[in-house]
This record gives sequence, C-alpha cells and structure tokens, in this order.
Amino acid sequence: MGKVIGYIATAILILFGVLMIIGATDETGDPIWIPIGGFLIVLGLGMIWLIGRKAKSDSTELIQKIELSGDVNLEALSCQSCGGALSPDNIKMVAGAPVVTCPYCDSTYQLSEEPKW
Repeated sequence: MGKVIGYIATAILILFGVLMIIGATDETGDPIWIPIGGFLIVLGLGMIWLIGRKAKSDSTELIQKIELSGDVNLEALSCQSCGGALSPDNIKMVAGAPVVTCPYCDSTYQLSEEPKW
C-alpha cells in the first residue's frame, strides 16, 4: 500500500513540475518557475528510484517441506529417457510442479505419480 501512495505522490510532483515549466513559458509566467518545476521533476524521479530500489530488496524465499506419515519406502529414481540414476538435486519445483532434468542426457520432464493399484 505504501508503494502505491508513493507512486501517486511522485506522479503529482512530476505533473506539477511539468505544469510549472509550461506556465513559465507564458507571457504572464514568472521565469523562477522553471527551476522550481525542474526541482519537482527531479524530486519525483528520485522518489521513483528510491521506491523501486526498496521494492527490489524485498524478496521472499519459499521453502516447501513435506511430512510423510507412517513408513515410507523410497525407490531409486531413474531417467525415463536414458535410465540414468537421478538424485534429489536433479529435481526442481517449477510453477508448483516437480520437474526433473537428467544430468546424463539433458532431457527434462515433469514428475507424475502413478496410481498404486
């Protein structure tokens, strides 16, 4: 919410800066408006830079943990294409789905669980 308010205030500053520079070119305009308008524009651009810089530093790391109930028998995972042995390091989460990349043949595919019956 703070970023939105910051961007709105920045837009208002830049708008008034541009209007002051345009108004200074009128016959009745005061030439002092040009540096004031330029200052407002530079101030607005500086605020955009600060808001954007703060937004990039706000990052969230998502860690997924799976707790299995009962006894679990793990099977060796092998590549569907070449049959090479795969390790957990070869599995990445992409858009919420587990995707395997084989280190031997470089094939990539999504893991799917086959029915037990």
